[in-house]
Amino acid sequence: MAHERIGIFGGTFDPPHFGHLILASEARQQLNLARLLWLLTPQSPLKEVGDILSIEHRLAMVRLAIADNPDFELTLVELELPAPHYTLDTLKVLQGQNPRAHLILLIGGDSLRDLPHWHQPTALVAACHEIGVMRRPDDDLELTAPETIVPGLKEKVRFIEEPLHGFSSSEIRSRIAQGRTVRYFLPQEVIQYIEQHNLYR
Repeated sequence: MAHERIGIFGGTFDPPHFGHLILASEARQQLNLARLLWLLTPQSPLKEVGDILSIEHRLAMVRLAIADNPDFELTLVELELPAPHYTLDTLKVLQGQNPRAHLILLIGGDSLRDLPHWHQPTALVAACHEIGVMRRPDDDLELTAPETIVPGLKEKVRFIEEPLHGFSSSEIRSRIAQGRTVRYFLPQEVIQYIEQHNLYR
């Protein structure tokens, strides 16, 4: 029996936008994933508490953003695990829930450079079948330096060619705060939710 290939796409998704959806779709297609799990991170270690919306609002927006795609699923694993949230622990739980699956962790180019500084990076790499790295056309990523610190990384990496979309969640939050349009940045259902709850004002 073939192993099901499951992508793990983590983030704070504050808010989830078309850039996230494009990346998720490209990853699913380019890496031949059967399913892609959206892993909502309660609190990024790079952000201060209070810098992001409540988990309830972000959960609602992710559900709205991915509702029309049967290949996308929302996983609540990190909401059920005690803090601090380490990717290695999350992967162990997901592997336990999907014992025959191959898990493919999806990260950005910046995260690839920082991977040697993650919690137990060698064990993390070993826990993944592959690591899908989303690279922009202008990225100059190389694996020599990270490989010397995290043995086995190079053979696990699969690059995903990322279309340029030129905007971020922080820019979207700024535009909303300034009263500027985000019509072509977010799904309409997410825009309606933001307006209904007066978010990012």
